[in-house]
Amino acid sequence: MNTPQSFYQQRLENFRKKLKEVTRTLRISSFIRLCWFFLVAFSIYFFYPSVQYILISVGVGIAGFLFLITRHNQINYQKKKTSALVKINERELNVLDGNVDQLPSGEEYVDPIHAYSHDIDLFGKCSFFQYLNRTNTPESKDILAFLLSENKTDHIAIKQEAIKELSEKKEWRQDYSATASLLKAEIKVQTVLTWLQNYRSFLPGWIGKFTLAFSIASLLVITACILELISMSFLTIWFFIGLGNTGIYLKKITVVYNHAGKAKELFNQYYQLVESIEQTTFKSELLKEKQTQLLNKTVKASQTLKRFFKILDALDQRNNMIYGIFGNAFLLWDIKQVSHIEKWIALHKNDVEIWFECVNFIDAYNSLGNFAFNHPTFVFPKITNNSEVINAQDLGHPLLSPVKRVDNNIIIKNKEFFIITGANMAGKSTFLRTVALQIVMSNVGLPVCATSCTYSPTKLITSMRTSDSLSDDSSYFFSELTQLKHIVDVLEKDNYFIILDEILKGTNSKDKAEGSKKFVEKLVRTQATGIIATHDLSLCKIAEEIPVVKNKYFDAQIINDELYFDYKFKEGICQNMNASFLLSKMGIV
Repeated sequence: MNTPQSFYQQRLENFRKKLKEVTRTLRISSFIRLCWFFLVAFSIYFFYPSVQYILISVGVGIAGFLFLITRHNQINYQKKKTSALVKINERELNVLDGNVDQLPSGEEYVDPIHAYSHDIDLFGKCSFFQYLNRTNTPESKDILAFLLSENKTDHIAIKQEAIKELSEKKEWRQDYSATASLLKAEIKVQTVLTWLQNYRSFLPGWIGKFTLAFSIASLLVITACILELISMSFLTIWFFIGLGNTGIYLKKITVVYNHAGKAKELFNQYYQLVESIEQTTFKSELLKEKQTQLLNKTVKASQTLKRFFKILDALDQRNNMIYGIFGNAFLLWDIKQVSHIEKWIALHKNDVEIWFECVNFIDAYNSLGNFAFNHPTFVFPKITNNSEVINAQDLGHPLLSPVKRVDNNIIIKNKEFFIITGANMAGKSTFLRTVALQIVMSNVGLPVCATSCTYSPTKLITSMRTSDSLSDDSSYFFSELTQLKHIVDVLEKDNYFIILDEILKGTNSKDKAEGSKKFVEKLVRTQATGIIATHDLSLCKIAEEIPVVKNKYFDAQIINDELYFDYKFKEGICQNMNASFLLSKMGIV
C-alpha cells in the first residue's frame, strides 16, 4: 500500500543517495578550479615579460575561471536543494511519528482575545498550527495563520478543490518547499517593496548609450594595445578616465548597492518559485487564478524577476577586484548596472507585490495540501445549507494518536443547543475542542478527522479559557463577563456557532447556576447554535422547558475500585461524578 510513510521513506533514501553523488561532484569541481588557477598563474610566469601573451592569458584565465565558478555554484545549489529535500522527508516521517518539536510553534500568533484561537490551542506549543505549518517564508507563515483565524465561511468548496489538488502534487510540493527553504535573504519582503516604490532615479536617460559606447571604445583600446598600435601609457590614461566617470556617481551608487546586495537573494529564490508555479498545470479555480497573475504579461514574471536578480548580482560583483576595478575602468560597470536597475524598477515596481504575494500564498496552501496528503483517512466535509450544522460520524481530534483516540458521532441542527455534563477527565473539554477544530478546518477547506461529515458553514466563537489581568486591573470574573458580553453582541450581527466551557466560574455556586441558566436562555432566544459543558446538573433542567436544548453527557464509572472512562458522547445527563473518589484514591482526604 502506498502510504504517506512509504512515500517519504522512499524519497528519503533516493535523496540521500543523490546527496552523496552531488557532494562528490562538488569536490571534483573544487579541485578543477584549483588546477585552473595554477595553470593560469604558470602561463603568466611562462610568457613573462611578453605583455601581449600575458594579457591573453589573463583574459582566457578570467573567462575560464568565471565559467568554473558558475558551474561550481550550480552544483553547490543542487547540493543545498538535495539536502533540503532530505530534511523535508525526515521531518515528515518524524511528524507522522508524533514528533513536532522541530516545527515552529506559532507562539507569536497567540491572541487571548481572539474569537476562538486561544481556547482551542490553535497556536503555540503542541498546537494545531505547529502540526500543520510547513511554510518557508515569514510572509507565507503569516498568511497561513491568517487563514486559520480569519473566521470566514465563503468559497469553501473552491478552497477544498485547491487543497485536494495540492495534496496530489506531492513531488511538486516538496520541490517547491525545498527551493523556498533555501531563501536566506537579509531583508524583509516589505522592506524591498518599500524600496522599489520609493526609488527615485538619478542617472540621466542617455547614460545607457554612453556606457555602451565607452565599453566598445575600451575594447578597441585594449586590442590596439595588444597589437602594439598604442602604448601602455595611453591604456593607463584610459583606465583612469573610466574610474573617474564612475567616481562621479559613486556615493549614490553605493546607496543602491546597499539595497541591491540585500535584495539579491530574495529575487533569486522568488524567481525560481514563480517559475515553478508557471511551469506546472493547475486545474482548481483558486490555483489557476493565482497562476494567471504571473502569466498576464507579455514576458513571464519569472523571466522578469530572473533578469532583475542577474542585474542585482552583477552590481554585487563590484566587491570583486576584477569587476570593481577593471570593470569600472573599461566598462563603467557600476553605472551600467544601476542604469539597468532604474529601468527595471520603473517598469515593474507595481507588479512585484502581486508576484511575491502569489508565491507566499502557494507556500501557505502547500501546508494545507501537505496536511491532506498526510491524512488519507480524513474526509472533506460535504458543504450543505440545510438544518444540520454538523453531521459527523466518528469525529475525532486531529492531533490525537489514532491508537488512543476515541471518536464520536455528533448531529447538531441549526438553532439547537447542547448542554454537556460529565465527570472530571471524562472528555468534555477535548470534545469541545474537537468540534471547534472541525469548524475551523472545514471553513479553511481542510479534510476533518471523521469517516463522514456534512457541514453547513458557520462562524465560530468560544469562551473556554479566561484569565485575569493584573496589568489592566481586570479580575477573572470581569474578564469572563466581558467575553460573554462580546458573544451576545456579535450574535446580533451574524450567525455563530458558540462553544462554552463551564462559564461563570468566578462566582459562587448558586449565583453561577442562576446566571448560567439565564445566559443560555438568552442565547436560545437569539436562535443561536452551540454547546456548553458544565458540572452544574441543575442547568440541564432547561431542556425540560425549551425543546431545542438537548442534554448530552460523558460518563465515568468505578470498576473494581478503579476509575474508567469510555469517552463516548451519550444522550442524557451524567449521574456519576468522581471528585470525591479521586480525593480518596489519591490519599488527599
